[in-house]
This record gives sequence, C-alpha cells and structure tokens, in this order.
Amino acid sequence: MVDLQTQYEFIKDQVDSSVLDIFKNGTFINGPSVKDFQNQLEKYLNVNHVIPCANGTDALQIALMSLDLQPGDEIITSDFTFAATVEVIALLKLKPVLVDIDEDTFNINCNEISKAITSKTKAIIPVHLFGQVANMDQVMKIAESNNLFVIEDNAQAIGAVYNTGKKTGTIGHLGTTSFFPSKNLGCYGDGGAIFTDNDELAHTIRGIVNHGMYKRYHHDVVGVNSRLDSVQAAVLKAKLPLLDFYNERRKEAALLYSKQFIDNKNLLVPIVKESCQSHVFHQYTLRVVNGKRDELSKYLNDNNIPHGIYYPIPLHMQKAYADKRYDKDDFKVSIMMSKQVISLPMHSELSNDQINFISEKVNGFFRAQDS
Repeated sequence: MVDLQTQYEFIKDQVDSSVLDIFKNGTFINGPSVKDFQNQLEKYLNVNHVIPCANGTDALQIALMSLDLQPGDEIITSDFTFAATVEVIALLKLKPVLVDIDEDTFNINCNEISKAITSKTKAIIPVHLFGQVANMDQVMKIAESNNLFVIEDNAQAIGAVYNTGKKTGTIGHLGTTSFFPSKNLGCYGDGGAIFTDNDELAHTIRGIVNHGMYKRYHHDVVGVNSRLDSVQAAVLKAKLPLLDFYNERRKEAALLYSKQFIDNKNLLVPIVKESCQSHVFHQYTLRVVNGKRDELSKYLNDNNIPHGIYYPIPLHMQKAYADKRYDKDDFKVSIMMSKQVISLPMHSELSNDQINFISEKVNGFFRAQDS
C-alpha cells in the first residue's frame, strides 16, 4: 500500500546524517530536531502553535483534555472512521455521539450534526477522511451558533487546503495529526501533533504533554507523557519540505486511476471538489456498487495486489461503542460504505506502469464477472 523504502532512498543522506548526530550527541528526548521541526511545521501550516506529541491518538486525547470537559459531556463525530477518534472520547469518560456521513465525500454529514446537538454537547470532531477536507464552513457555522469547540482530526489530510485558503487542522479551535509511517507526512515510528492559534489552549497543552509540568517537578495540570522523540523529528524535518510534492504525486496517481475506471459501471471513483487542493489522497478509495467488493478483494489477494478495506464495520456497530441510542436507519450511508469501499495502493512513489497494471487487473475482474 505504501513504498517507504523507495521514498527513503531520496532522503537517505539527510536522514542518516541527522540521526547519527542525535546518536553522537545523545539528544534523544526534546532535542534540537524537535524544536526545529515544530517551528518549520508552524510556518508551513501558518498556525501560531504546533505541539508535537507521541502519536495521533494521543494528539486527539490531549486536545480534548485541554478543553476542561466533564464526564458525560457529549462529543459529536463521524460513524465512519478509524476507532481512535471515538476511543479517546470514551477513555476520558465523555459521551461519543456518532452521526452518519455524506455519500459523496465519506465525511461527516453536517445536517446530522445539527440534529444530534443537545444541551450536553460540547465539541465536534470532523474527520478529513482519506485526505478530503470535510465541509468546514458548515461545521464552523454550526459550532459558532451553538458555542461548541471544533477539533479537526487531520490524521489523513495534512497539506490539504480548504476553499478559504487555510490548511486542514488550522480551521477549527484545535487540529490534530498523526505521523504514522504510512501517512502523507510520516516518520519511521510513531508521532503526532496538535495545532492551534489559541495561546491559552497551547499553554495548557504544553503542560499536558509533559506530565502537567511547566517547571520541573511542579505539576500544575493533570498530564500525560507524550513526546515526539528526536529521531522521529529528524525524519519529519527531512520530509516536510517535500510534503507538497508528495501530495501532488498522490493527486496525479489518483487522477490516473480514475481515468482508468471512468467507463467501469461497477465502480464509483472518489469525488474531487473544485480544484484538487482539498483532497490529498491519503487513500484512493473506490466504491464497488455491484455487491462484489469482497470477491474483488479476494481476487486482488490472489494476484498479490495490496489493498485495504477502510472500514469494514461502522463504529456504531463495534462492540466497544454499541449503544441502545443508535438506530441502524440513522447510519444508512456508513453501513452502505462499509459494504462498498476498497482502497488501492496509494503513495508518492507509484509509477504509471504500476497504476496501469493494478487498474487493468481490477477492470479485468469486472469484465470476467460481466461476461
């Protein structure tokens, strides 16, 4: 699904020398590379504060911890996403409120957000799924009208630009991301970050990530131990200047895939709104509309073609997050997507020959089915 080895070859010298310097100097925790990367990412995103942390799940949890929420407060988010988004809500004894998604973008349905708001609602977490920006104009309008916080789960869309010209993760009150190796901007282990323009929230978060300390052994807030280590920061520092290039390569690959599938009546290709700036294709996700998704998956396995199904079970149907409040009729789109979606290899190192080969195999499967 990704080709980190080939990507590494292009940045090998810079990564190797930076990592060796860390080993020689022993600056493994909170070393200069962490601060350098933080500063560079702030400039790239045009945001006042980037606070690095250990991973993307921690980033979401810490963002919620900074808002002084109380057990039982409700957080609205998407039913169709990776479990980390709802996991952190439950861990903090907050109440996840799942809503359905838009059929065209896989992102949270703003009409459903409005319906789900109660007196206990405190925040909305839109997820920019597969690299496409959610409808942030409407999300922010709803939030402002109801005095709610907005935390953007930007784990899959770093570098995407909304129609206002702002980058994802910088539109809401807080943004979070993951630097898991397969992400558009990935390190060689775990890593994450929180973004905000709010000075007060940034100060709180800086304490939370460091055991609640602003001064050593003085614990002013309840915190956690969540740091981006220096080695991972050095890798990210080498990759960040290439992020826009990586994203453009993904877009080019996606457009070529879609061109190959344009006449396949069994498939729906990803919808791209306006320019391609608002979609950075963390995943290239097709919808198989003839009921043969699982058969296609087996066929691709048999032909050694990597692929993924993101996600096979909506969150409201997961044992950990099942709730008698939920009615399956309220999640018709999420349920449909869980039966239709399949993601093909997507990364900045894909060649045209690889895309053509994969596309021909997919189209060949359906020609055989139709004959």
